[in-house]
Formats: sequence, structure tokens, C-alpha cells
Amino acid sequence: MMKVMSETAEYRSAYRLERPETRVGSVIVASPHSGRHYPWGFIRRTMLDERAIRSSEDAFVDMLVAGAPALGAPLLAAEYPRAFLDLNRAPDELDPAVIDGVPRSAINPRISSGLGVIPRVVAGGRVIYRGKLSRAEAEERVARIWHPYHACLESLVQEALTGTGEAVLLDFHSMPHEALDAVARKPGQPRPEVVLGDRFGASASGHVMDRLEAAFSAAGLTVSRNTPFAGAYIAQHYGRPSRGRHAVQVEIDRSLYMNERLIRPTGNFQTVKRLITGVLARMIAGEGGALPMAAE
Repeated sequence: MMKVMSETAEYRSAYRLERPETRVGSVIVASPHSGRHYPWGFIRRTMLDERAIRSSEDAFVDMLVAGAPALGAPLLAAEYPRAFLDLNRAPDELDPAVIDGVPRSAINPRISSGLGVIPRVVAGGRVIYRGKLSRAEAEERVARIWHPYHACLESLVQEALTGTGEAVLLDFHSMPHEALDAVARKPGQPRPEVVLGDRFGASASGHVMDRLEAAFSAAGLTVSRNTPFAGAYIAQHYGRPSRGRHAVQVEIDRSLYMNERLIRPTGNFQTVKRLITGVLARMIAGEGGALPMAAE
């Protein structure tokens, strides 16, 4: 359910961090787009109704991966929604079309499409705001939400590196079922239900990807790599396989577990959650502990 915050309320914590009682292995689980705390002032300024404004939210993904701490891995989940601030963008990806005082610079395809760190549109290109935001307001969102979340995520990565020599960030997202309509498939080839993005090998080692794909396949889910989602800022920024830092963007077809139009879990939700928990168990337990060090 969408949670609306008082207009006069101060900013709440940017994230929720759940730590395991006993840390096992090198895996970190994150959900940067499942936040559902909508400030009342934001709701008053949007042109969209509740369902439309939530269309970019990875609704319930934090609940799908909620088993991670009990398995031994920390879980980091955003509190604010993607429509308010996108944690999977760089902090300087400010859109002059929606923020006053931002100079137009070199063309950035994400900003041009309205999907900067302060999004201009939600799914389907639907405009969020009446008018523009002030530069000060945009920078306050980045300072109060983006920087705390990423500071926490970086600290979790460093903890894993110190403890095991490796950090494996599994960054969970959801994708609209229709997002796969344009994916070319051979006749008779099943439609992907999970897309693993490693920026075509730049953000995670082949060993990590092979293990993760095998875990999802063992759960009975059809997996593809990097098409149509190869990973955005988080995978690009945190993934440095040669330094023992692996980051994979995990996209799950929303239609598997929720009614996309009503934004409600379906009767299949608990089944999918059990499957995801099984995948996490395989990844967190690993193969005898830490992963082998990648070559420089």
C-alpha cells in the first residue's frame, strides 16, 4: 500500500537496513526502487493519480527478498519511491526540464527521456509535475535520500570485502510484463521471467553470473542476460570484478506475483517469494564460502 507522509513531516530515514544475526558469505541484497513513502507535498504537486504515480515503483520487491537476513545477508531497502528520487541514477543527473536553474549540458539519454535522478515522468512517459521544482529542493532530496542510501550501501560493500575478500551485490528490481514484448526470441523460445544485468560482463564476473543464473533456473524460472536491461548506475558504480566487487541488477517479471494494474500481490506472491528465498539461500551459502579472487 502507498504510504503518504505529512507535508510538514521532516524527512524520514532514506532506507531500511536489516542485518543478519550472523553474517554468512559476501552477498548484499538491495531493493532501491521499492520505497513507498510518498510525501504529501509531492502528492499535491503531481498530475497523476495513485496508481499512475506508483507505476515506476518496484512494488513489493523488498518483501520478495525479505528472507535475506535470516539466511545471513544484509538487506538494504529504499524508503522513498523512485518517482520522488531515483537511487539508480548518478546524483548529478539533474533534468533542466523539471528543475529550475539547471544548465543544459551534453545530451544524456536518461535525462532526455525524463528519467534523471529526479524523474520528470513515470512509466509510459506520463509527466509527474505541474511546473518545475527549485534547484534547492532537488538538491535537498539528493542530500537527504541519495547520499545516505549510497553511503550505507558502500559501507556494506566494504564490510563484505574486509570479511571475505569479495562483495556480491544483488540489486533487485521488477519489470513490467510488457517490457519483454520487444525482446527478440527464437520461435518456441520461452519468454524470460528474470533478466540478469551485469553490463555485459563489466560489473560482475562470469562465475557470479553463472551461479546466479543456475540458482534461478533451478527454481524453475526462465533467465536471460542483459536484454533488455543490462544494469544502470548501481551496477556501473559498484561493479568492479577485478577488485572483488560484483554487482548484478536482477529484474523480475511483475506479472509473476502481482496485479500490475491494481498494484496488488496475487495469490502467487508467496510461491514466488519462496522461489526467490531459495535463490538467495544458494547464493549466500555459496560454494564453500568466499568466491575465488578475480584476476587483475
